[in-house]
Amino acid sequence: VLSILCSVISVTVMSDNRGRFVPVRIPGDGEDSDMDISIEMINEVQNIEMVEIPLNGLNDGEEKGAKEDDGEAPKSKRSHVPWRLFIGIFCFTGMAILYIFKTTMSVNMVAMVNHTALPKYVSPYEDDDCGNGPIKETSPSDGPFSWNSMIQSLIQMSLFYGYVTSMIPASILSKRYGCVNILGGGILISSLLSFLIPYAAYRGPIYLIIVRFLQGLAEGPFVPCTYAMLPKWIPPNERSRMTAFVFSGAQIGTIIAMPLSGYLSQFHWELVFYILGVIGIIWSVLFFLFVSEDPESCQRTSEEEKDYIRSSVGGTPEENTANTPWMFILTSTACWATLIAHLGQNYGYETLMIELPTFMKQILHFNLKQNGVLSALPYLAMWLFSMVASWIADYMICSGRFSRTVTRKMFNSIGQFGPAIALVIAAHTGCSPALTVAVLTIGVGLNGAIYSGFKANHMDISPTHAGILMSLTNCFANVIGIMAPFIAGNIIDGKPTQEAWGKVFFIAAGVYAFCATVFVILGSGNRQSWDPEVVAENPDEIPIEEETEL
Repeated sequence: VLSILCSVISVTVMSDNRGRFVPVRIPGDGEDSDMDISIEMINEVQNIEMVEIPLNGLNDGEEKGAKEDDGEAPKSKRSHVPWRLFIGIFCFTGMAILYIFKTTMSVNMVAMVNHTALPKYVSPYEDDDCGNGPIKETSPSDGPFSWNSMIQSLIQMSLFYGYVTSMIPASILSKRYGCVNILGGGILISSLLSFLIPYAAYRGPIYLIIVRFLQGLAEGPFVPCTYAMLPKWIPPNERSRMTAFVFSGAQIGTIIAMPLSGYLSQFHWELVFYILGVIGIIWSVLFFLFVSEDPESCQRTSEEEKDYIRSSVGGTPEENTANTPWMFILTSTACWATLIAHLGQNYGYETLMIELPTFMKQILHFNLKQNGVLSALPYLAMWLFSMVASWIADYMICSGRFSRTVTRKMFNSIGQFGPAIALVIAAHTGCSPALTVAVLTIGVGLNGAIYSGFKANHMDISPTHAGILMSLTNCFANVIGIMAPFIAGNIIDGKPTQEAWGKVFFIAAGVYAFCATVFVILGSGNRQSWDPEVVAENPDEIPIEEETEL
């Protein structure tokens, strides 16, 4: 089902990769004409002459698209689906697997823990916050482990400790050993470790924490290495769509993980980890077989597509392996704005992703099967909205009416102020399960706009160093994300009331709103002056740091 879904969505997302929003001309028609390119017309891709939209005002008026030489006869038509489409599919499915690994534990924890054995908080005024009397479980789901809220939080977050630890070193090593090796190897190692989770859980929480930490070490490189690889393959005017598509794998993974875990946990919670291990190994093997580091080293990429990517992306191999200008990065307001927006996103997202199943059990009183399905609804909405928002964002940029900076700020504001408002409302609607689920679904759905906001900003401000930038912002953002379940666990430990959960939601809403405001004030979508291609074009305008090795 996931494979079919990926294929259909990817073709839909990129079927106009030669320019639904860009003027095109078919040689032989005699005049220029704007037109939509359907999936069938991808077969004509080699005969299309394209005018490239300038990047952030650089080289205005210049046409960078590939053109046929004068007098050259039209080339024969043959079927050609852009290979960068398949690169996007592999990155999308890898992201989905990554988030299945990250999310599964939050739902499985409900089935693994013996909730009956844990001490419960009893309100001195009523049995239930909403005055409904004692809550009766319709289907007990107690597991074998008597872990309190703090131990559960440690187990949940141990993966993120490893995730943060390996992120920056892996992004630096990827420049030397290649993104493909580190991406594929990381998912392979994490998949093998998945088989050890049930054994480690029965041995004790410390063993489970160690295995989860090692999984995090293996998974840490995925996001920064993906960001380092995508700018080599994806032209600038396709990046909003491709970024949204690839990273919407996070929502697809969450959507799959929550109901799947809820369903399988009714039989035996260990099944989930064994199934995930098998899926991850299969993906890794296929990834090594079919994915190349860049178009130049890929034998499956046509020469026409290579020329198109080369002319659109720009840069030389020397620039793409340039030493990292650390001083300029650390003093760039655009980088700081992106970092702060990322901090707010991770705090709010981790609060919901990890704690939402627990909230639905403790406050909304859904059973295990309902919990898995309803916890996935907000992420389904987020995935759908991210795809719609990415199309609109690319249209706004390609139309010339909106700059990249304005577009990024606009969509990031929707993506972070939206869930902030929803969390404030949800803090007061716990007595109405249907209304609470609806509000959270809308709020998390709007959060999908961030993939056309700060999430695409790394590749805007420096395509060459996008991987390093993502590793930096993602590392610190995950450090903040680690704090989210600890803060939530400390607030609700022993007293999981609606009032306590309201505090958790208010804190997350405040972080969302503050970080979104900073991005509006300081953010930028312009390619920065220290990016190698800008430096190459203007060598006298900026001092170059001496070459150093970290």
